[in-house]
Amino acid sequence: MESDSLSLIIIVFCIIMSAYFSATETAFSSLNRIRVKNMAEKGNKRAALVMRLSESYDSLLSTILIGNNIVNIASASLATVIFVKMLGDEAGASVSTVVTTIVVLIFGEVSPKSIAKESPEKFAMFSAPILNIFVVLLTPANFLFKQWKKLLSLVFQTSSDPSITEEELLTIVEEAEQEGGIDEQEGTLIRSAIEFSELEAADILTPRIDVTGISADAGKEEIADVFVRTGYSRLPVYETSIDNIIGIIYQKDFHNYIANTDKDIQAIIRPALFISKGKQVGALLKELQKKKSHIAVVLDEFGGTIGIVTLEDILEELVGEIWDEHDKVIEEIEKIAETEYLVMGSANIEKVFEMLGKEEEFEVLTVSGWVMDQMGQVPMEGSSFTCGNLEVQVIKMAGKRVEKVRITIIPDPAAGE
Repeated sequence: MESDSLSLIIIVFCIIMSAYFSATETAFSSLNRIRVKNMAEKGNKRAALVMRLSESYDSLLSTILIGNNIVNIASASLATVIFVKMLGDEAGASVSTVVTTIVVLIFGEVSPKSIAKESPEKFAMFSAPILNIFVVLLTPANFLFKQWKKLLSLVFQTSSDPSITEEELLTIVEEAEQEGGIDEQEGTLIRSAIEFSELEAADILTPRIDVTGISADAGKEEIADVFVRTGYSRLPVYETSIDNIIGIIYQKDFHNYIANTDKDIQAIIRPALFISKGKQVGALLKELQKKKSHIAVVLDEFGGTIGIVTLEDILEELVGEIWDEHDKVIEEIEKIAETEYLVMGSANIEKVFEMLGKEEEFEVLTVSGWVMDQMGQVPMEGSSFTCGNLEVQVIKMAGKRVEKVRITIIPDPAAGE
C-alpha cells in the first residue's frame, strides 16, 4: 500500500514536470526575442539567461524533449503497475493507457501550453533557472544528439537561408501594427525605411520638363525674378539648353555676393553632382551629405538631362510630403466617392495601384506615363479606357502630358453575389 502511495506521488510529480517541459517549449518557441533582448540590456538577469539559452536552441530543445519523454514514460509505467494490481493484466493495461493518455494530454500538454502561449516571455524567465540546471545535467545526451543532427544534416542537405527577408520584415511590421505595438504612422515610417534601399534616382526625380533653370547668360534682374517667382533656394545653371547644366546657383550667394555688385554670376556657380538614373537613393543620400550638396542632376546614356533629384525628394520618401510656405499643397490621390478617385498624372503608378489593393509591375513611373502606355497615344481630355476592373478617364491635360485622371473601380457582380 505504501509503495502504491509513493508511486502515485511520483506520477503526480511526473505530470507536473511534463507540464513544465511542455510550457517551457511553447514559451521559448513563441517569445518575442526583441522584447527579451531589451529587458536583458536594461539589466534583467533572467532575461539575459533566456537569451543565452535561446542562442543554443538545439541544446535547449533536446533537453526539453529528453526531460519530457522521461517523465511521461515514467508516469505511464508506474500507472500501468498500479492499474494491473487493481484490475489484472489485460484490463489494467488498457485502463492505464486510456487514463494516462487523457491526464497527460490535459494536464501535461494542452493546458500548460495554452497558459505559456498567453505570456511566453514571463514564463520563459520563470523557467530559465530550472531549465539551465537540466541543460547542464543532460550535457552528455545533448552532445550525442548534436552529433546525430550533424549526421542528418549531411544526409538531408537543406539550402534554406536563416536570414530574415524584406517581405518577412514587412510582415513583422504589419503584425506589430495590428497588435498595437506601433501606430500607423510609425508603421508607415518603418516600411518606408525598409523599402528605401530599393529606390533608384529614376523613381523620385523631378522630370526635365518640370525643372526650372537659368541660362548662364541671364541678367541679374531675370535671375532675381526667377528666385522670387518660384520660391526655390537653388537653381541649375545651363548653357544653350537644360541638357548642358554647368552648375548650381544658390539664392543666398546671389543676394549676398552678386545682386548689388558688378560681379558676374560665374563667380558663384557651384559644381553640380551628375548621376545616372540607376543610382541607388541610399548611396545618393550619402554622397549628397558628403559633398554638402542639395541637388543631383540625373543624366541619360547620351549625357542629356533626365531630371534632378533634391535632398528634399529623398527625405520625402521616408517621411512623406514636405510642404513649405512657398509650396502649393497638392493631393496626388483624392478619394471623391466610395469607388472613385481623382489622381494627378505625376503620381507614382505603383503607389496608386498599391492604394487600390493591386500589385503590378510597370515599365513607367507615373500615372501619366501609364495612361499613355495603355492608350498607345497622347490622349485628349475626356478620353477613357478600361484596365481590368478600373475605368480611367482623362480629366485634364497639360500640353502633351496627362495632368489629372479619374479612376473608378468597377464592382465585380460575382463578388457581390
